[in-house]
Amino acid sequence: MYRFAPSPTGDMHIGNLRAALINFVLSCQDKSGFYLRIEDTDTARNIEGKDAEIQELLRLFGVEWSALYYQSKNLKFHQQFAAKLLTEKKAFLCFCDEATLEAKKQAAIAKGEAYRYDGACEHLTDEAVLSNPKSPVVRLRIDRKFNFDFKDEIKGEIKFDPANFDSFVLLRADKTPTYNFACAVDDMLEGTTCVVRGEDHISNTPRQNLIRHALGFTGTVRYAHLPIILNVEGKKMSKRESSSSVKWLLSRGYMPEAIANYLLLLGNKTPCELFTLDEAVAWFSLSNLSKSPAKFDEDKLAQLNREHVKRASDERLFELGLRHAALARFYTQESSLLGEIKARVEAIYAPKKIPDEWAQKANLVREAVVAMCEVADLPEDFVAFRNELSQRCGLKGKELFMPLRLLLTGAEHGPELKELYALVRDDVKAIVTA
Repeated sequence: MYRFAPSPTGDMHIGNLRAALINFVLSCQDKSGFYLRIEDTDTARNIEGKDAEIQELLRLFGVEWSALYYQSKNLKFHQQFAAKLLTEKKAFLCFCDEATLEAKKQAAIAKGEAYRYDGACEHLTDEAVLSNPKSPVVRLRIDRKFNFDFKDEIKGEIKFDPANFDSFVLLRADKTPTYNFACAVDDMLEGTTCVVRGEDHISNTPRQNLIRHALGFTGTVRYAHLPIILNVEGKKMSKRESSSSVKWLLSRGYMPEAIANYLLLLGNKTPCELFTLDEAVAWFSLSNLSKSPAKFDEDKLAQLNREHVKRASDERLFELGLRHAALARFYTQESSLLGEIKARVEAIYAPKKIPDEWAQKANLVREAVVAMCEVADLPEDFVAFRNELSQRCGLKGKELFMPLRLLLTGAEHGPELKELYALVRDDVKAIVTA
């Protein structure tokens, strides 16, 4: 069972989407199932409507889930499991206030040491606990016999020094769970068997494994941690960068198919460069993913976008707002983004503003085209069309082609008129008289 567990605290970034796509593809391969969990326990940072936006975006990319969970709905289970650990003496109540902990942390820093909770409350008597008026947190007792190491499906064996783990917090003083506790419990309750997520979570994995071990969980959760995505400067891509936002990429005019293709291609050995999500299911393997970071290249994404426009069905292009599919594919030779392509196509059918230097000759060409259309359908062959047009208007060479180009496209430069003519022949009269 695979899952995607985003927080509704901001725009979905490409690292999130990459993880969602990979988890979904893997679930399609082994038919184990895929669910969506909205991790909404950080109420102070939650943004209203982001949960619905996440679902909308996933559907846009063809990601489907069999179940939807909200982490906040599991609060009673988080508290019950914390109580279980307290009863079994696998956890303890800690009354240390923030000021005290911060002072100890600063003292450690001053000594050049890493701060670790010192166990000040780990051995309090029942009487001391009952008589303390403060609201405590719940901390996990560390089982020093536990093996913190784990095998990562991408990075291989990852080892940890047990001395680096202290008795971390499970429940805060307000009885809400910390990220690691909620995540570990939810993965256990929801039957997760494999988690694919960013490598910034590597240090969380041994803690989550330890929590489930303390709760008596005997199942196995496999992990794969995806290398980070770098920006054009070779630095970790920030959520503040426009190109890291999925919404921004879509608004720029990238097709969901192209974005998904690119994210699955990043740092991956694939049998082909151009593919759909369904096609990736046939061959995708975590073993082919690089252990090293991958650099985001928008030029490469643009190239893939052009190719997906070319291979898209007429119906799909219509959904994307490209009503003249053949012309949309034609203009990929000049443009990559949907908005740019749409603008070029719409310019053909829009009224044209002809520069003064070409206005008189454009009128001659327009009149000649209208006259040709009144006699018969325009010739299918462009050369025949050009020759007859030249005879009727008395223009040749550039004096013929420039006004014709301006009347057809509204621009002085562009694609071969011969190729364009084949696509718009039936509409030429309407185009030049718009």
